Amino acid sequence: MAEKSVPHFQNSAGLREIRVGAKEFMCIGAKPPFDHPHVYLDMGSDSETVCPYCSTLYRYDSTLKSGTCAPADALWIDSEAA
Repeated sequence: MAEKSVPHFQNSAGLREIRVGAKEFMCIGAKPPFDHPHVYLDMGSDSETVCPYCSTLYRYDSTLKSGTCAPADALWIDSEAA
């Protein structure tokens, strides 16, 4: 059985807001080694949420492809796990 992939987003640029095409995702803070504990965020029926560690505002954008974000470089892919 294939596992559902949960997108990971990072905010090394220190942006106030990141638009995301997913309502369930992980925030890692900045890119490693400056990341915070990876926290699972679920917006539920809301359209935005704030990371309790880094205070990044994540806003759901239905025009974005699932699992993507704007700016695009806020998407984090673990090269060691890939």
